Amino acid sequence: MKQKRFYTYVGIIIIVWVILAIIFGIYDLQISIFWVNEGSLWGNFGADYGEYPGYAFIALGLSAYVGGYIKNLKAQKIPAYLAILYGAVMLFISLLDLNLRKIIEYLMIILSVVIFIIMNWNTDLRKYRRVSGIISFLGIINPLLFVQLVKIFWGRVRFRDLLVGYSNFSPWFIPQGITGNASFPSGHAAMGWMFLPLLVVVRKRHWKDPIKLLTIILVFGWGIFVGLSRIVVGAHYASDVLFSTGVAAITTLLLYHRFFLKKEN
Repeated sequence: MKQKRFYTYVGIIIIVWVILAIIFGIYDLQISIFWVNEGSLWGNFGADYGEYPGYAFIALGLSAYVGGYIKNLKAQKIPAYLAILYGAVMLFISLLDLNLRKIIEYLMIILSVVIFIIMNWNTDLRKYRRVSGIISFLGIINPLLFVQLVKIFWGRVRFRDLLVGYSNFSPWFIPQGITGNASFPSGHAAMGWMFLPLLVVVRKRHWKDPIKLLTIILVFGWGIFVGLSRIVVGAHYASDVLFSTGVAAITTLLLYHRFFLKKEN
């Protein structure tokens, strides 16, 4: 990707983001009134399990990124072993609590890292350092810092928690302060877009390459699915999803510029 094309992509995303932010700032409530169906099977599936693949992907990214700074081939796997240990401890606690959702979450983390270790047993993890760096920093910047910090201070009431007559609804651009409500922005959507760095992996493949096409479909399909599932169950408004999505896209591009584009050019 050339520098000019990079800035074009960033500009397009920002323009689309601003347009949608204006539209959702006007019609957020009406969209939710029309769209919400708290009994939706697909919506509840996305709400219940939409974050978990993202958690597993972050565990993989951090394991590879930290391991990539270790020269010894066997020692490179130590961060992955620690991720498995953490997952095993949390899985044990979840089993004691009979928390099915958490059991699935930590099983997914453990299995993902185990498979990664097996597939890369004799691989120098330094070859993954740049793409795993994008994954790791995207996980820190968007779901951890941006989403969690803004949630605290924005205090927006979720659609499903609104009073009769929607009298306590607030548009996204008016923060409510520390209220204990946490609608804006969407953490699920941020986790749903954690797979965006995979587009970097397939960037040099031809557009007709089935691997590239499948990757694009899965990455965008999953991100859109998770975001829409949160709207349909009344947990978030369209603008909540928009801002998590926008930050994910811009952050991924900026990290790509930092880890790849500057070196390639």
